[in-house]
Amino acid sequence: MRVQVRQLPHGEGLPLPRAATPGAAGLDLLAAESLLIAPGQRAAVATGLQLAIPAGYEGQVRPRSGLALRHGVTVLNAPGTIDSDYRGELRVLLVNLGQEPFQVARGDRVAQLVIAPVATVSLQPVAVLASTARGAGGFGSTGT
Repeated sequence: MRVQVRQLPHGEGLPLPRAATPGAAGLDLLAAESLLIAPGQRAAVATGLQLAIPAGYEGQVRPRSGLALRHGVTVLNAPGTIDSDYRGELRVLLVNLGQEPFQVARGDRVAQLVIAPVATVSLQPVAVLASTARGAGGFGSTGT
């Protein structure tokens, strides 16, 4: 699948997102700016990119496991959704859950982008739902 991308002026000179390995599901998103995120704070990090995701698909912005493990930095609304009709700049909502300030440098890999199909649904009101063995059990109801 091909997804059209436009590089904004502040993103020029940065490589376009790409998969780090042939089997990687996500494309690495790079920061198009430098900033410092204090512990407990969040920031919308510019990528300098606009995307034209095809209808029937969405972009999912996901955390990088290394940032989460080493620094406590993650994507706040993971996975963040980029709708197919959105044409603004892609920004990554990072939060610093660590104990130390986190420096984002221009060109740093800050998140991953996964393009995934989206089912189009319509909700059908009913008086009663079909029963299942699990029923309404949730939040640890399966014993783990």
